[in-house]
Amino acid sequence: MKFVNYLLFNGNCREAFEFYAKVFDGEIVGMLTHRETPASKDVSEEWQDKIINAQLVIGDQSIMASDAPPQYRTEMSGFSVSVDTNDLARAETIFAALADGGTVNMPFSPTFWAKGFGMVKDKFGTPWMISSGNAGE
Repeated sequence: MKFVNYLLFNGNCREAFEFYAKVFDGEIVGMLTHRETPASKDVSEEWQDKIINAQLVIGDQSIMASDAPPQYRTEMSGFSVSVDTNDLARAETIFAALADGGTVNMPFSPTFWAKGFGMVKDKFGTPWMISSGNAGE
């Protein structure tokens, strides 16, 4: 069994995933528009080039997403995508990239449980928790 986060965007999934691929040194292994699927007959011309499914692979992990039509779209809340790396400098770099144009909820800094931890909602509305190492190590 594997848990994979699936994010719903407000028409900017492609932009978000291209950004995440750069931030996390990942690879977009799939990105389909409505136009490229049989679902094209069920959406307006305005939504033909919106993403119906995307997958980004980062190491042995992945994250998936799509653009949510307005009638199904809600603000991302009640969760955070949690990222943990033992490389403190890398964690700081990731946090700074996600914070650029976003909202920092908790600045990245040492805590009693981690060498570095921070919470941010990026410019696409995705909430993140970035953590690095155990504080006692």
